[in-house]
Formats: sequence, C-alpha cells, structure tokens
Amino acid sequence: MAETKTHRVTVAQRALLLSWAGVTDLGRRRETNQDAFLAEFPLFVVADGMGGHAGGEIASRSTVERLQAVVSAGDVNGPAIEKALEQAVGDIADHPETTDEGTGTTLTGVFFAITGDHAQWVALNIGDSRVYLLRDDRLVQVTTDHSVVQELITAGKLSPEEAEGHPYSNVITRAVGASELTAPDYVTIDVRAGDRFVICSDGLTKELTDYGIQHFLREHRDPGHSVDAMLAAALENGGRDNVTLIIVQVEDEDDSSSPIEDTTE
Repeated sequence: MAETKTHRVTVAQRALLLSWAGVTDLGRRRETNQDAFLAEFPLFVVADGMGGHAGGEIASRSTVERLQAVVSAGDVNGPAIEKALEQAVGDIADHPETTDEGTGTTLTGVFFAITGDHAQWVALNIGDSRVYLLRDDRLVQVTTDHSVVQELITAGKLSPEEAEGHPYSNVITRAVGASELTAPDYVTIDVRAGDRFVICSDGLTKELTDYGIQHFLREHRDPGHSVDAMLAAALENGGRDNVTLIIVQVEDEDDSSSPIEDTTE
C-alpha cells in the first residue's frame, strides 16, 4: 500500500492535519516511466515527461529535483517555483540525452501558502496533467488543460465528449522543456477541512472518468488506500500510459468546513 504521510499545523487555535499519499506506475504498455512526482509538505506536484529515448524521464526528473531543492530551502512560492523551472529548462537543454526539441514535461500540483494571516492553497499548472478538488462531495477540475482540444472546447468548436477521441487529444500547448520557458497558471483556493485534492498525470484520466475518481475518493478515506484503488482501476482499464497520482486531504479536530486562517509563525 502507498504510504500515507501527515503534517500537523495549528491554525485558528485548532489542529489542522494534512495527510497525503502518492504513487507512480509504468502502466501496461510503456517501456519506461517518464512520470515523476514530489509529495512533501508544502508542495505536491506531478510531472509527465515527453520526448524520445530517455528525454521525457530526464525532463520530469530534472524538474522535480529542482522543486525538491525549493522545498528544502523552506521558501515555497510562485517566484521560487518559476526560478526552479528556469533552472530545470537549463538542466534539460544541457543533458546529453535530450537532443529532441520535443523533450519536456508537464507540471501540475498544489502548495500550501500563507498570505498575511490567511492560509491558502495555490494550484499551478503547465500542460495537461490535472488537479481536482473534492469539496462538499462535489468533484471539480481546478486546473485548465493546456492542449489543442481544450482550446477547441473553449472556442465552442468541440464538445468534451468529442475531445476524448480527437486525433490531437495528446497534443499540449505548454510544457517545461529544452526549447521554452513557460510560467505556470495559478489558482488560489481557500483552506477548508474535508477538502481532498487529486493531482495526476493523464495516465489516470485516460482510464478513469471524473465520476470514477469521485467514486474512489468516496470509497476510501485514507489517501494511501485511495491512490492504490485508483491505480489498480487505471491498470485494469488498460494502463495505456504511465500513471501517477497524489491525494492530499485536509482535516481538523472539530470537523469544521469553514475557511481556515493560519496563525502559525
């Protein structure tokens, strides 16, 4: 079973407990795993690499390693993340095995941030990996895909159902790669007890619908059990790509669902 980890923070004179688990898997049709993830408070991200030979694996790993250094430095914020991505682009470009101009990686996730006296989540995204939020028993996609089909959907030229089988369904319009530097999109989210985030590569969403993701969140409260169940279902449904996901959930002792203000120093 995937290991569930926890971090406790005192907020608004209450104990706020964050718990999470993550897993990555080769899938059933790939020869290499080009996904990577980082799940360490306060940053939780998934990177889905792309590129010939070992390129995708190098791109995702380089990006996650640079972000790990940001966590270790203890100052996770937008500018620090963007600086790390700039460094990752250099790492990818300089690596001897990343000669393919298409080499790069998606990046998506959330980090826990404090602005003034308030705690909040900040979701970030480059590419078509996704962040979902289950709140009040309703699942919503927090991030917006950077993909050709999403642009067509937004323009009203394609329905979500038609997008699933579109020939350009895997073509993304933004990436962290050797040939470009792109800042993430950011979405801020208030911190509420009971919230559960799913951060995943498209290897999961190719095999599970939003309804399926919501089903497994409802069935399994422990993040470790949830990620194991979703991974097993994705593999059973075909496992056509590498599958990576992280689940992060928020609880407090009095089970309140109101917004939380952070009072830690």
